[in-house]
Amino acid sequence: MNIKNVFNCGWLRKNAPDSCIVISSRIRLARNINKIPFPHWADEKNLKKAALLIQNAAKKCSYLVNSECYDLNKTTPLDKQYLIEKHLISPEQAISINGYLIAGDKEMISIMINEEDHLRIQSMDAGLNLFEAWDIINKLDSDLSDKLNYAISPQWGYLTACPTNVGTGMRASVMMHLPALILTGQINKVLKGVSQLGLAIRGLYGEGTKALGNLYQISNQVTLGQAEEETIDYIKKITNQIIGYEKDAQEVLTKESNEQLEDKIFRAYALLTHARIISSSEAMDFLSTVRLGVSINLLKNVSLEVLNELLIVIQPAHIQKIYKSTLTPEQRDIKRAELIREKLLIT
Repeated sequence: MNIKNVFNCGWLRKNAPDSCIVISSRIRLARNINKIPFPHWADEKNLKKAALLIQNAAKKCSYLVNSECYDLNKTTPLDKQYLIEKHLISPEQAISINGYLIAGDKEMISIMINEEDHLRIQSMDAGLNLFEAWDIINKLDSDLSDKLNYAISPQWGYLTACPTNVGTGMRASVMMHLPALILTGQINKVLKGVSQLGLAIRGLYGEGTKALGNLYQISNQVTLGQAEEETIDYIKKITNQIIGYEKDAQEVLTKESNEQLEDKIFRAYALLTHARIISSSEAMDFLSTVRLGVSINLLKNVSLEVLNELLIVIQPAHIQKIYKSTLTPEQRDIKRAELIREKLLIT
């Protein structure tokens, strides 16, 4: 199955609250179908049964009109990596048996089928828009629950494969860009404080991944005994505090190290717009620095929307999809530099 190369991430493209620091908001719901074993314990027959029930239910949901359904067993390794880079599937989903992905219009809503749970329903929005993402996914979940018999306990709530998801089954998260906190040496203090407040901190692609480009995902860890709206409100309040810390750090940098900061930002911009060879890790670091320049109004001719898009499309699978060719790492580095020059010089 060949997945089309269409950059259609609505959760990156539009203007949104605090978008200079908060790139995106995500709500994810874990759900299972009653009387069918969880995916890790299910045989092939039960996995196919769950997938068919979910696909048939999704076809009748108004929020999934014009959605695409992908059979991951028939998807190439390149296309699976492409979907991981777009945050539509997890690395675990890529190796799952009888796994499917349903991706909605503009990829702002999606459903992973037969990952850790039968359904991982996801809603993403740009900037700090957690309640907007919740409103959409709550309606979609209600629509699906009318057509599917969810596994629910009167005492514990939604039953999930991992005990940490039992209860609401909800994970709410924000992806934040925090370069000034790193440059001022305050990031560890902030992340430690966030952890002590009961939130989880992960890298760009979730659990076990690095914070490439100074990007961090912050999410709740508790799903039991707390209403969804309360959890979302709590994460939003903590996020606003971190936004304040990042802005304070930006102000310190512009006052105490203004010339060094300007040099760092303009060097990064010059390298991105003139380099002929660049690795993905180098590009992420330079894009992060340029993004900081936009945040402090030093670079006024660079589009934040283009920078957000580049954070995704410079990844290895995207480069190969864009240029419609299987490329070696060295070839990807050349094409990546070409793509970045093209995108930045037309803004």
